[in-house]
Amino acid sequence: MEIIVASGKGGVGKSTITASLISLLKDFSITAVDADAEAPNLHILFDVKHWEEEREIISAHTAFIMDSCINCGLCDDVCVYEAIYTENGAHRIKEYLCEGCGACKAVCPANAITIKPSRSGWIRTALTPYGLLVSAELDVGKPNSGKLVTEEKKIAREWVNSKKAEHIIVDSAAGIGCQVIASMSGADLALLIAEPTPSSLSDLKRAYWLAEHFRIKAYIVVNKYNLNPDFKGIENFAADKGLEILGKIPYDKTVPKAIASMKPVVEFAPDSKAALEIKNLADSVEQFL
Repeated sequence: MEIIVASGKGGVGKSTITASLISLLKDFSITAVDADAEAPNLHILFDVKHWEEEREIISAHTAFIMDSCINCGLCDDVCVYEAIYTENGAHRIKEYLCEGCGACKAVCPANAITIKPSRSGWIRTALTPYGLLVSAELDVGKPNSGKLVTEEKKIAREWVNSKKAEHIIVDSAAGIGCQVIASMSGADLALLIAEPTPSSLSDLKRAYWLAEHFRIKAYIVVNKYNLNPDFKGIENFAADKGLEILGKIPYDKTVPKAIASMKPVVEFAPDSKAALEIKNLADSVEQFL
């Protein structure tokens, strides 16, 4: 089974819940995928100090100015990304701003600009006490975060196909962009994490519609539910769509302490209020597995 932990809004506790679920369900031989290539953090909670493998992903494009440049400045005029600058009278490319669109190459009268493939980021794998962790990190200013997530999931699925793991749990990025689309593609079940606020509800709806698009069975988990007990928007939305609220996790001051200690909260403080509710959530997920 492939489970995605997602939400439309950032900071609602996806990684905290994912890390604890994987810790509690490690007997099921789970491969974890950190699918937030722009800000990966699952390795922090698993206290990863060594990567077994690091591989560059070449999927972006960058312009390069050759020595035959006549410094006419036409490339600078057409670059909407402001990636071209002048240094000692010569034009240069800021690689972290260049999108490789080719506009500069098209207007260059000296054919002094070429577009070359460049690195988008890295894929990293680590063997943790909980199983294999696949993580990605996007290079500065580079596009194609969705492609990195697709590559991550490909590695995780290869482990499942080769019987080195049984299941995959994906810690998705926030929002509904390329990374989340790549995360949801091919998943069996979605745990949608939300906070009891209007903004989180609004983004939860977007994440739910994306799960609906991929025909993924979705469940809701309300995190920090006791911070706004009078807010009933999530319950009303769940009732309207026929969604089950699989868990309600209270705000707990031990959670940030667990993060600072680089441990899942169910290990750092197993008897804390948050940990006990996450254990109940894990019992439900165990039935799915």
